Amino acid sequence: VQLQAFGGGLVQPGGSLRLSCTTSGLTLDNYAIGWFRQAPGKEREGVSCINGNDGINDVLAYYVDSAKGRFTISRDNAKNTVYLQMNSLNPEDTAVYYCETDLDGYCAPSVYSGSYYLHAMRYKGEGTLVTVSS
Repeated sequence: VQLQAFGGGLVQPGGSLRLSCTTSGLTLDNYAIGWFRQAPGKEREGVSCINGNDGINDVLAYYVDSAKGRFTISRDNAKNTVYLQMNSLNPEDTAVYYCETDLDGYCAPSVYSGSYYLHAMRYKGEGTLVTVSS
């Protein structure tokens, strides 16, 4: 399984970008898809995750604290694409962004003091670089 993230670029502080995640041969709607990022010299961290659509329950999305209120994860099933809309970007958001999946239906984040922590997922592909700078 190879996921492809794209849509990164150079943006000024306060600006917005929309990242896209897609693949071939796999229906993304069936699986939880997570967005992760890795800044230079730092460990990879989860940003957001959206559950797969089981046809029964509402599709839940999760955000880590740094993304709450600024980032929105969504799906376009017709395009087999998962998006990450990022607003109010700041230089701390500069990183390579990856989309990942475990081929499981649920994100299953850990919760610590009311904050979500997203576990790394097994399958990922090339990331896309987001640079926030004036």
